Amino acid sequence: MLQQAIDFKNESDSLYKILKNIKDDTFRKETQFKSWTINDVLYHLHVWNNAALLSLKSENKFQEFLQDFISAVQSGISPRDYEKKLSENIDGQELLFLWKKNYEMVSDEFSISDPKKRVKWAGPDMSVRSSITARLMETWAHGQEIYDQLGINRVEDDRIKNIVVIGMNTFGWTFANRNLAVPEKMPRLFLLSPSKVKWEWNKDNKEDSITGNASEFCQVVTQVRNINDTSLKVTGNIAKKWMSIAQCFAGPPEDPPKVGTRYTRK
Repeated sequence: MLQQAIDFKNESDSLYKILKNIKDDTFRKETQFKSWTINDVLYHLHVWNNAALLSLKSENKFQEFLQDFISAVQSGISPRDYEKKLSENIDGQELLFLWKKNYEMVSDEFSISDPKKRVKWAGPDMSVRSSITARLMETWAHGQEIYDQLGINRVEDDRIKNIVVIGMNTFGWTFANRNLAVPEKMPRLFLLSPSKVKWEWNKDNKEDSITGNASEFCQVVTQVRNINDTSLKVTGNIAKKWMSIAQCFAGPPEDPPKVGTRYTRK
């Protein structure tokens, strides 16, 4: 079975567990991410989890979904409103159950698929392994605004190594996406995993380095925290520039949150 599919389900389960007993009104409260509500987060995760499933099962159906989505947005419908429509216009606990039922199906289908098979996406084609890893990353990243809103400190797991790898793999793309010259060497990473295992990459780089907590590195590359709101030690001009613009998700360049604007509420 594909480990990343299992990791995706486990990450989704962790988020489900903190939401399964809250009242519907709480789902309507705005988070610190672009004024999205918890409902908005679940609409988004549900729709794009389902899109990943379509890309796995039928290229034609995925392309039809993508064209319909683009056409809806071009007609003036906001992406959030269209994602709500695609989520049956439900919210709260009913929406939570719909999302859960779907992510379990996605995990099951991806877990038995060929990891090297190529699938379509809104950007470049991806492997099955990369596709489900991206779903894990997005669940983890958007989950953070829910943890923050509810005042819960997330208990991390070493499955975030998948996100660290995405962060490294998008090092060059982060610069190219902003029409900046791509540095020749990636900074050395020396990170401590949630289970206190030491993860290290690019040992030969003696000039640029990033040292600290692996989950905080993930927070920076997914843009759920400003680098200055973490305890990461960043040395060298290239490392500092990377951490100031890091973006491991697709789309046009986006700036990290401003200092102090993303935090776990008390």
